[in-house]
Amino acid sequence: MRIAKRAPLRTCASCHSKRPKRDMVRIVRTPDGEIRVDITSKLSGRGVYFCPDLKCWRYGLSESRLSRLEYALRGSVSAETRQRLLESFPTLLEMP
Repeated sequence: MRIAKRAPLRTCASCHSKRPKRDMVRIVRTPDGEIRVDITSKLSGRGVYFCPDLKCWRYGLSESRLSRLEYALRGSVSAETRQRLLESFPTLLEMP
């Protein structure tokens, strides 16, 4: 008898809902300090997950949640980087 594998769950850094890893979007701070969206969820570095929902992105990347985001990524996040991440959200929805 074969046992079915469970999909790994991740928690959204904004709304704290738990979803399968493949349904989440990962933001990663690479070893060289660059913060970017990780489409494949395979880049090396420290990551944080968000729901693919604009409301979660706006709240999670807001000024009031900045300290939590910096804690999760273990590094500082500039205002320009947060703006770039927010602007990249619509293109994420178009990807499979």
